[in-house]
Amino acid sequence: MTLAGMDSGGGFGRGTRRGLALWFRRAPPRWEWPWLIAAGLTVAAVLSPVGGLVWFAARGSGELWPHLAVNVLPLALRTTIALLAGVALVASIVGLGTAWLVAMYRFPGKRVLETALLLPLAVPTYIVAFAYLDVTHPVGPVQTFVRGLLGIHDPRGLWFPEIRSLGGAIFLLGLVLYPYVYLPVRALFTMQSANLLEAARTLGASRATTLFRIALPLARPAFAVGLSLALLETLNDIGASEFLGVRTLTVSIYTTWVTRGSIEGAAQIALFMLAIVATILAIERYARRRQRYAPRPQGRPPAPIQLTGWRAAGAFAACALPMFLGFAVPALYLAGAAWTRIAEAGLPRGLRDWIGNSLGFAFSATIAVTALGLVLAYTLRLVRHPSARTLVRAAGVGYAIPGTVLAVGLLVPLGALDNAIADAWRALFGFSPGLVFIGSGAALVIAYTIRFLAIAIGGGESGLAKISPSLDMVSRTLGAGPVKTALAVHLPLLLPAIGAAAILVFVDCMKELPATLLLRPFNFETLATQIYGEAARGTYEDGAVSALVIVLAGLIPVLLLSRMGRGQAWRQVAGGSA
Repeated sequence: MTLAGMDSGGGFGRGTRRGLALWFRRAPPRWEWPWLIAAGLTVAAVLSPVGGLVWFAARGSGELWPHLAVNVLPLALRTTIALLAGVALVASIVGLGTAWLVAMYRFPGKRVLETALLLPLAVPTYIVAFAYLDVTHPVGPVQTFVRGLLGIHDPRGLWFPEIRSLGGAIFLLGLVLYPYVYLPVRALFTMQSANLLEAARTLGASRATTLFRIALPLARPAFAVGLSLALLETLNDIGASEFLGVRTLTVSIYTTWVTRGSIEGAAQIALFMLAIVATILAIERYARRRQRYAPRPQGRPPAPIQLTGWRAAGAFAACALPMFLGFAVPALYLAGAAWTRIAEAGLPRGLRDWIGNSLGFAFSATIAVTALGLVLAYTLRLVRHPSARTLVRAAGVGYAIPGTVLAVGLLVPLGALDNAIADAWRALFGFSPGLVFIGSGAALVIAYTIRFLAIAIGGGESGLAKISPSLDMVSRTLGAGPVKTALAVHLPLLLPAIGAAAILVFVDCMKELPATLLLRPFNFETLATQIYGEAARGTYEDGAVSALVIVLAGLIPVLLLSRMGRGQAWRQVAGGSA
């Protein structure tokens, strides 16, 4: 996805209008209809939560919205905007700075840091907040060590920055989400032509001028996409914000529904939040409305400049510090806390069940996402009708819908489906089967599928783009139809791209917290929800083992991305159509 399934040529604006105009001018042939119907049904499922939100919001009493507008939304909106602005600043500075140093300079430790800078992606935001709350506690290791150096014995005798604050949330979320900026910008920095940079230096431009006047404008499309993804992840966060006492719109949706029992109010806040998401997407598309991505400009790539002495030490420190704070500190804390917990009390009693539940849901959703992603990617390849691209791009917008919004919106269509099944079953067999989708956890798999479908579409599309159409022609000449061609020719060649996308989807499902909290069956825990519960109770050591398991699982896609080529890694993360 360029961003949540949006294409770079105008997204759903110009591309949609062109597709609708051409639809009425040329009807698709008969053999294309199954592909278009499959894509259309997928789009209907992806967009159904929005209809559910509207339905719930309309049920609210006339006094509900004025109450929310006066007492809830102003503070939540100001907090959310401040959080987004702060995270954007931190992620931009860290992501752009480290990408420039790694791409343009050579210094000791660069090869290790080039990969290590991606490691914060392995740690979900709520786990980083979970770890730092204990690390920076007045009786935690950091403050205890500082007081020991200063000879202070009273835990309240040392002033220390309060991590439970908006500033703390900005700091931690920025440190976790900067790789979304670092990865694509580094890829484009390394693919820029050295001729452009050398021409600027020949004309007297300093290195700083070359960075801000030449390199950054050329990397602006990648920067806009990466920063937008970081901001969408910030909007989706619920655990870190709640742990740190930051009342964002996402937290307000959760508390309005769960604590106050008003799903109508939660739906109204969710619709308001969707407007913010749409604004972010519009800004992202506008920022690169005239930009086009080229695999590599003509000319050789830039040769890294060798740094020595204090400059090399400064570059190493600048790249190592965000990795240390964003990954090493929480990972080391979790390892130590998990070791202590296991040594004193053994493994948590329900750990096997939590892991099994997480793996089961993640595996089921990965299969569904991968299968649907392949169908939609093949729709783009096989169907020539212009509506195909519009439908496939629309199917990927679920990535832009925060998990809390998705969960609230799904209750209407899934509840209606559960009621229809129960009525039919009661009429046939005389008893009700209960809530088939919502009660069994199938709703959670559906939510995962909608949210992460864009990753599989991008993986399948990028893999198919590397398969020459001449292979299809040869296969057809030998008498093979589209299905046999797909199974015998395409599928073996697609395995690397499909596997990479499936791993990303699997780990994202393992880490997803907002939708899991709201749609899980009763008395049902996953690793993510167990961590949330322990953090809410303040028993951080008991949640350390589960948190460590999630971090270890998160290392898989990070190592995958680091082993892929720079440009290939960016195209896989961005969905193959940057």
